Amino acid sequence: MNAGFTVAGEHILWTDLVGNIASLTVVWLAMRKTVWTWPVQLAGALLLLAASLDAQVPGNALKQVLFCALACYGWYSWTRGTRDQHDLLVRPATARERLFLLAAMAVGTVVVAELFIHLTWLHIAWSPWVNAYIFVGSAVASFAQSRALVDFWIIWMLVDLAGVPLALKSGLYVSGAVYGVFFVLVVLGFNRWRREYRDRRFAAPITAVPVNADR
Repeated sequence: MNAGFTVAGEHILWTDLVGNIASLTVVWLAMRKTVWTWPVQLAGALLLLAASLDAQVPGNALKQVLFCALACYGWYSWTRGTRDQHDLLVRPATARERLFLLAAMAVGTVVVAELFIHLTWLHIAWSPWVNAYIFVGSAVASFAQSRALVDFWIIWMLVDLAGVPLALKSGLYVSGAVYGVFFVLVVLGFNRWRREYRDRRFAAPITAVPVNADR
């Protein structure tokens, strides 16, 4: 897992590099609402899991395990939302959904931070609260993405603001650089999904199957 190359005296892991390329590809695919978003995210999560284990960052490793599960759920959800060749409908979260997402982030961050603090085998050496925030925020963003909620882009922006210093502190230099590019792509994705939803609201009614149509 520690195979890689050296740049400016720093060891760059191939798993970290390729995994982050996959993560950037996921953003590009999500902007276009293709179901391929999820298998690519699954592959990227597996690679970053290997990189995190090599860098001895168990909190980030656990996040990648969670990403694998969420990728499978999102794959199923988007596949159902685009069945019969219908386009995937994106929409803003309702007030109730936003309250749920915010509550999940707040409560989840507290719970996970306490676990990071008290479970010594996790070895969270730098700011367990930041690690917990990124862990929970990433999970909430992926869940909102699986529901085709425009708000998931905003959650990713908030997560990215903490992701750069954490990645650099952990020695995952490629991840730190990618977080910056990731942020730019997330902003573009948010504007694209928001514009699409706005245009659909003022356009003639279309026949489509939303992700949660039968729930």
